[in-house]
Amino acid sequence: MRIRILILLFVFSWGNFAFSQDKKIEVIGYLKKEMAVKKIPGCQLVVIRDNKVLLSEALGIAEVPFSIPVKTNTIFSINSIAKVFTSVAIMQLQEQNKLNINDKISSHIDSIPENWKQITIKQLMSHTSGLPDIEDDKGLIGDMGQDSAWLKVKKLPLQSEAGEKFNYNATNYYILQNIIEKYSATNFEKFVSKHQFDVVKMKHVYYGNSYDVVENKCPTYTYYHQDKISGEYIKGAQLKETYEEFPSKMRTDAGVFTTAEEMGKWIIGLQSGKLLNRNEDIATIWEPVKLNNGTYDGFGGLLDAYALGWPVITRKNHPAVAPLGGGRAAFIIYPKDNLTIILFTNLTGVYPEEIIDKIAGFYVPGIGK
Repeated sequence: MRIRILILLFVFSWGNFAFSQDKKIEVIGYLKKEMAVKKIPGCQLVVIRDNKVLLSEALGIAEVPFSIPVKTNTIFSINSIAKVFTSVAIMQLQEQNKLNINDKISSHIDSIPENWKQITIKQLMSHTSGLPDIEDDKGLIGDMGQDSAWLKVKKLPLQSEAGEKFNYNATNYYILQNIIEKYSATNFEKFVSKHQFDVVKMKHVYYGNSYDVVENKCPTYTYYHQDKISGEYIKGAQLKETYEEFPSKMRTDAGVFTTAEEMGKWIIGLQSGKLLNRNEDIATIWEPVKLNNGTYDGFGGLLDAYALGWPVITRKNHPAVAPLGGGRAAFIIYPKDNLTIILFTNLTGVYPEEIIDKIAGFYVPGIGK
């Protein structure tokens, strides 16, 4: 009898292993085709199901001139994915009773224009504040540094009434950084490191700029260039290396570098209650924010709504939250399917969220169709 049970266990285990290997071959085959079509030099893919890593793969080239391959410890620029760390930081402070996301920002910061005072923290997080943008196509407005840009943006008119429109801009997260640093009594990077990265044992994550020299960090590439006259971005045939600088007073907005496996640790930590004490707080940061007229708005395409630092896919079947950064890095969490897929690439403009949604269909039939 015991031998029969052992044989059944072996057969069952072997069947699961074979199924997993077949799935891996299918997924990697699809991803390689997408890399060829979109001319993506290199990427990392991590698949998580029920808070367990099912697949972690590194493909392609990290540094094109030297043909250095991507490894699982290669560090990628993930740009605006940084906002999810900010979102959790705000909720951590709310759990500490330091603030409430429905508070008016005038309760927490001084020296703001009169017509900004009714804007709430939630409206900053969801980009529905209507504030003017502290950045333009060239970087910080005025081109004279962060403090100068802050003085200038306060003199600009509102883009819309609070709650009227979704206007994605950096001013919102500039203010959020000020609020977080006020109540954490430290700088933003130290607060996030202590209360998030250290908690989930993320060892290879840092805030900085693309030109910083960091072990295992790969460059970011693009086929686009900016026309000097029109300011428009035009796609060409030549691959170029990009250089990005992320202002230190807007680390809440962008400027994070890490690996897909490290990002996976953070996601598992969030969903297992290590970062926020209450499940309803996770639900809050994932809930799409309605505009004053009762509709949703977002980046378009799959991402048809926006929550509190989290782009949202609001479809009836397989809804999801889908942070993305720089048009090259993204992850999608499908809460009802207990599935998360992370895809970091080193090529701007490849719509990684669309690739992820197709990969999800290999694990949950019906997604991505």
